[in-house]
Amino acid sequence: MVNVTENIYTSVKQQADAQATDPRAKTKAVLNQAVADLSKAYSIVHQTHWYMRGAGFLYLHPKMDELMDTINANLDEISERLITIGGAPYSTLSEFDQASKLTEEKGTWSKTMTERLVRLVEVYKYLDQLYQVGLDVTDEEGDAPSNDLFTSAQAEVEKTIWMLQAEIGQAPGL
Repeated sequence: MVNVTENIYTSVKQQADAQATDPRAKTKAVLNQAVADLSKAYSIVHQTHWYMRGAGFLYLHPKMDELMDTINANLDEISERLITIGGAPYSTLSEFDQASKLTEEKGTWSKTMTERLVRLVEVYKYLDQLYQVGLDVTDEEGDAPSNDLFTSAQAEVEKTIWMLQAEIGQAPGL
């Protein structure tokens, strides 16, 4: 997981270096990274929603709607914050795909419910790391409102990880 965090930091730094004169360059970069990654995360959860089959379907299917709603709400807040501070959020599928560190795969009916939930835990653990980078960067640049967004989003993601892990019989812990 350390390599993932380092990859996020590297990406944010590369984006920020392109606008070195902007005092909030890293904050804008990490907010935009979150835009791309949340867009991809939404797609991954949506695929789980569509392709799930098996025990737990009746309560997990609507749970995926809740997860997508939360991702979408965070995406909107983060995008609007980015615009507020003079940034330009990614807004196309190609931009999301190019910038995101999350990977998608073609939908299939062959995965078990447990395999799908394990994948979601991986996605949410990535988001947890992304939000930690966001907290570090926004703290460094003194952007308390953006820091607050990452704090709230991280708390929600960590709760989701705990719940998904409990569903698949894993002990809690990040």
